[in-house]
Amino acid sequence: MENTNQLLDGLHLDSQLSLEDIPDLDLYMDQVIQLFEKTFADTKRNDEEKVLTKTMINNYAKGKLFFPVQNKKYTKDHLIFISMIYQMKGALSINDVKTTLNQLNTKMTDEAFDLQRLYQTYLELAETSVQMVTENIKERQEEVSEQVAKLDDPDSKYLQQLLSVTMLANMSNFYRRAAEKIVDDIAAEREEKE
Repeated sequence: MENTNQLLDGLHLDSQLSLEDIPDLDLYMDQVIQLFEKTFADTKRNDEEKVLTKTMINNYAKGKLFFPVQNKKYTKDHLIFISMIYQMKGALSINDVKTTLNQLNTKMTDEAFDLQRLYQTYLELAETSVQMVTENIKERQEEVSEQVAKLDDPDSKYLQQLLSVTMLANMSNFYRRAAEKIVDDIAAEREEKE
């Protein structure tokens, strides 16, 4: 169980850009990058990995993943969009992220939509998800340990790691496929309206 706790601690699952972390004043791109690097530094796989780059932000803007920036400054709402893009792009294609955010972008430009309230709801749901995932990983790791013990093999540590990787990847694929199905539903509903 100690290895599982170390694994979970090292994941920093609770790393999120909170509304309090986002200044009320507009930021330039370099400031946005610094904020994301500071917030998500512990989630990087290694020191060379970048959380966010100018190229990424420019590609998101060109791809219309968020509503247009004014005077090269990013508002609190832009940072919320970038945070949601950051969270989704780990599991979904950029096209799927765009499909998911398209209607929200329209709401931001055509309506007086309270994005901060929606984002706070997302953060609350994410906090619940962290608790659920933490418990689930602990339970699955115990199950893997029990199954590997039955194999009575001298390479039991490696076999446990192997089964853990395949089990976690399998679970990740299930969640990704479920998310993709919802994205497909969003796209189909948008096509029906057009």
